[in-house]
Amino acid sequence: MRLNPLRFVSPAVLFTELLSRTLRFTQEGLAEGERERKKGPLVVPFWHDELFPLIHLHRNQGVVAVVSQSRDGEFLSQVMTRFGFQLARGSSRRGGVAALIAARREMRSRNADVVVTVDGPKGPRHKVKEGAVYLASKAGAPLVPLRVYMSRSFVFQKSWDKFQVPWPGARCRVVYGKPYRVPPVMSAEETVAECLRLEATLNMLGS
Repeated sequence: MRLNPLRFVSPAVLFTELLSRTLRFTQEGLAEGERERKKGPLVVPFWHDELFPLIHLHRNQGVVAVVSQSRDGEFLSQVMTRFGFQLARGSSRRGGVAALIAARREMRSRNADVVVTVDGPKGPRHKVKEGAVYLASKAGAPLVPLRVYMSRSFVFQKSWDKFQVPWPGARCRVVYGKPYRVPPVMSAEETVAECLRLEATLNMLGS
């Protein structure tokens, strides 16, 4: 019999809260993104395995998260909702277009920032898919690439993304890249090129 993961939402929320309180955060490059934020909402792409520290760091800010419609995505959405995130449900495989439309609607109506794990929901790991680039293009919003470097973390080696959970007391270095925009209209080839550009930017950011 398969356990229902939603039974563990409340314990996961408590674990996230308690562990996150022990973490030592530093934020680099935040000011430039905040200046751009005064002009309108942002699209913030990052890698799926670096999500954990961001849930508590950016809690209760009205941020919209694009989350998969999968079983694991449902669990994650329940946890993130408890920390004040709004949700746009979908993925590259299931409901992706609908999720991006919903995210764009929130950007327009609430001036909300949107975060996207660009290699989710199932990889390949650290390979950018087009969702964040497409959303930034259609919404006319800048991309602000984001990386998280944890001094010590437990890595789930058997998961597709090698998901990281920092050890208690770990230092979490959060690096915000320089905001940049993509063209409002792009061909398929140009979209691929922008995905590769974002991938290279994320790989180099903070290293």
